[in-house]
Amino acid sequence: MTRAIITVVGKDTVGIIAKVCTYLANNQINILDISQTIVQGYFNMMMIVDITKSAKPFETISVELSQLGEETGVQVKIQLEEIFNKMHRI
Repeated sequence: MTRAIITVVGKDTVGIIAKVCTYLANNQINILDISQTIVQGYFNMMMIVDITKSAKPFETISVELSQLGEETGVQVKIQLEEIFNKMHRI
């Protein structure tokens, strides 16, 4: 299984979750865990996903999610879980 971490941050607007989840479903990316909060109008979501079944390479997914974020007015980033864990190890 190839797992990745997706983060979504920005001003809250209608449809952020729907747009991100629709992209994931259309690309065979399974959501394993999800957490989201809204604090004083700012949206923050973190997802753990399985990208194993996606036909697209990781780099393409990363670019397309970034573009989706720009269109939606939020910042969307994806990192492979292995790299995320190494970067956030204390």
